[in-house]
Amino acid sequence: MKIAGAGMLARRSYSGCDKPGALMLPFNVPEHAKRHRASMTTKPGHDAYIAAAPEPFRALLSRLRAQLALPDAEEVIKYDMPGFQIEGAIIAGYAAFSKQCGLYVDPGAISAHADKIASLKIKATKTGITFSARKPIPDELVQKLAASSRRAKGL
Repeated sequence: MKIAGAGMLARRSYSGCDKPGALMLPFNVPEHAKRHRASMTTKPGHDAYIAAAPEPFRALLSRLRAQLALPDAEEVIKYDMPGFQIEGAIIAGYAAFSKQCGLYVDPGAISAHADKIASLKIKATKTGITFSARKPIPDELVQKLAASSRRAKGL
């Protein structure tokens, strides 16, 4: 493939052919797409995610996983975090960061339990709650958020 100077495009087209009128791009898109697709499909599962998390959060993440696991839900990795999906809809997800963890659910679940979240002085956004290992989300609230998220998705 020949890379052209400023204002010019490479000779290789998106489709990989050099036919006149084909869309020309400065890199081989199909190869780039293959690499991107491969990285999306080979992400580790929940066990590997928890094992790679900072040590103070591993037990907490394992507990969240057990609480969020629904009998008819599929464990998935989406948006670089573990979650639970039913009929293609993400019901809940969780993540570990350097100083905190997060639980992510449907916005309706957060708003339905906003008073309880506020009374516990837990930081919340529209779709998630962040917390530390020293002050985790109470088990009862995790279960309520997961159930509310599922109802909000109509499942």
